[in-house]
Amino acid sequence: MSVKLNEAAFEQAKELIQARKVVLDDRDAWSEHQPRAADENRFIESHGLAAYGRWHLGVDDEAGASKGRYKFPYGDFENVHRCAVLAAESRAGQYKHFDIERACAHLHGAMDLLRDLGPKRSDRNSR
Repeated sequence: MSVKLNEAAFEQAKELIQARKVVLDDRDAWSEHQPRAADENRFIESHGLAAYGRWHLGVDDEAGASKGRYKFPYGDFENVHRCAVLAAESRAGQYKHFDIERACAHLHGAMDLLRDLGPKRSDRNSR
C-alpha cells in the first residue's frame, strides 16, 4: 500500500479552517462524530467520489476507484473536526506516513490557534 498526502484535501481543510468551518471538539470524540457508511454513500451519490476524497488526507495510489482508496478522514462533509485531525495525526505517525502526519500537525496547530483566539468579531457582536 502506497499512501501519500492528498494535497487537494489538505488545501480544502486549510480553507475550511480559515473560514472557521470547524468543530473544536475533544480528542476522543471522533468515533461519535465521524460520518456513518450510509452518510458517506449519500455524499458520494450527491457529490461524487472525488469530492469524497477531498475529505481524506491520505490517498492510496494502488487502490481502485472506491471509498477504500481514501484514508485519514478529517471532517463530516461540512466541518473540520479537531478530534479527526488528532486521530489522523496519531495514526499517520504510527504507520510512518510522515507527510500526512506533518499536514495534520499543521491543521491541528491552526485549529488550536482558532480556539485560543475565540469567536470571530462578527460572532461576538451578534450575541
